[in-house]
Amino acid sequence: MSVLVEHFDVFVGGFWLTFQLCVLAAIGALILGTIVAVMRISPVPPLRWIGTAYVTVFRNCPLTIVFFFAAFGLPALGSNADFLRIPGLSSIFSRLGIDLPYFRFAIIALSVYTAAFVCEAIRSGINAVPPGQAEAARAIGLTFAQNLRLVVLPQAWKSAIVPLGSALIAMIKNSALAGFFGLTGDLSNSGTNLTSAAGEPIIPVFIGIGIGFLIMTVPFGLFLDRIEKRRAVAVR
Repeated sequence: MSVLVEHFDVFVGGFWLTFQLCVLAAIGALILGTIVAVMRISPVPPLRWIGTAYVTVFRNCPLTIVFFFAAFGLPALGSNADFLRIPGLSSIFSRLGIDLPYFRFAIIALSVYTAAFVCEAIRSGINAVPPGQAEAARAIGLTFAQNLRLVVLPQAWKSAIVPLGSALIAMIKNSALAGFFGLTGDLSNSGTNLTSAAGEPIIPVFIGIGIGFLIMTVPFGLFLDRIEKRRAVAVR
């Protein structure tokens, strides 16, 4: 286990980069997942179809496929963006192939994938809101957007916080794949480099990687358990 002490700075650096990746991806997933959840309950049929298609595709697609297209598909699309004739859109895809480092591609992959599960967690919270709340909001003249913003979503977040936390914990563990698709310096990539380049024994290195992920997930899980117990007491 001396490898953990000798290369402590490598593990700390990898932990910090992975932590930043998870925080930024969680923010992106929460924003995108909320938007998709609103689309799924929208009174406009095309928006509902788009939201349903998004969840169906990404919830049933392996994360490795999403990482692959984010890490290799977007740069290829950016380098061949001349086929896009929409003003402004081709320049955006060109920037994807030139300006973005793999750290941002990892954020995109994790955010897009996790947003599908965030959407379903929020939608379950919306379904837990008593129908009379939305009906009363419509009765006093609130629009669909006002109804969501002022009445439904604030109550839905309270019901969805535990499944949302479970989705984010899964996202933290899924971030271990980022190092295998070009992200250098994260926790999993740093451990792989220690075993391959430095020749360190694999078992202590992966124990160190596991400890790093446990440091991120266990406190978050305990926090969610505490919230769940407080909600259970409040319901009684």
